[in-house]
Parts: sequence; structure tokens; C-alpha cells
Amino acid sequence: MKYVALLRGVNVGGKNSLPMKELASMFDKAGCAEVRTYIQSGNVVFAAPAPLIKTLAAKIAGQIEKRFGFRSPVVLRSLDQLRLAIRDNPFVKPDVDPKALHIYFLADEPGPQAIATLDPNRSSPDAFLVRGCHIYLHMPNGMGRTKLTNAYFDSKLSTVSTARNWSTVHKLLEMMS
Repeated sequence: MKYVALLRGVNVGGKNSLPMKELASMFDKAGCAEVRTYIQSGNVVFAAPAPLIKTLAAKIAGQIEKRFGFRSPVVLRSLDQLRLAIRDNPFVKPDVDPKALHIYFLADEPGPQAIATLDPNRSSPDAFLVRGCHIYLHMPNGMGRTKLTNAYFDSKLSTVSTARNWSTVHKLLEMMS
């Protein structure tokens, strides 16, 4: 099966340096096949048997910490999960600029009580919607100006998130298909 690994906080602003060649090698050594990376922010497309997936995220995160000295959460999605994430985006409309669209990929699905604690007016005019293990965002002023951050969602939803823009999400789907 095809999967994508989405790492958080890699090669951002000169911090948490992780060469993609070494990251790909970690996936190869873990038993993955057809390993390819996309841009420097920690996107890895690969094939792997389903049993390997159960422990892969923790294994890769541990190797990164041991080798490079920082912890980078790893969130995995299968090809079908990524297709559904794209299909379910409520903000995709003809009049919406795709550059304003982002998805936070969550490590765990939050419960309704946690979702209810989120403030829909936290960063107006930005909007978000939680569906399953994804948070869909429409940010007309860009990611750099929003208060809808990883830290906010992680603390409120008691999980780990990593964001990707709409263009990257589509490129990863293309690479997996």
C-alpha cells in the first residue's frame, strides 16, 4: 500500500535540520519501498505492508531524535485517507483562492468535547472545520498571520498536528497515485 509521512517542524527557519536523503534512508532501512521525498519540509511518500505502519511513525521519530537531537512528530496517511481528506474539504469553492487553503493532519481523532472547546472566532477572517483526523482551514491572509496554530490545536484537541498547504497536499496525492 502507498502512504505519506508528514513530519512537523523539519527544516523550518533554519531549525531542526534534517537532510531529506537521510530521512529517505531511514524509511528504506525500516522496510519501506519506493521511498521519495517532496520539498525539504518532511514529506515522504512510500509503499509498505500494513503491519509495518503500526510502529513506523514512532520508529522514525525515535531515529530522528537519536540521530539529529530533536523530536519531530510523524503523521501517516494512506492513499485512500489522503484522497478522502482532499474530497472532504468544505472550503473548496470556485471563488476561493487555493493558496488560502490548508489542512492540519492530526495524529488522533479528537472527541466532540475537545472540538467544542475550539473558538471559531479566534482568528477572523480565518475559518476552520474539524472533520475526523483533519482540520480544514481557509486563511485569506495566509498562514503567517493566523492564530490557528499547531500549538493552539494540539493543546485544545490533545493530539499532534502538522499543516500542509493545498498545493502540497495535491502534489503528494499525485506522487502517491
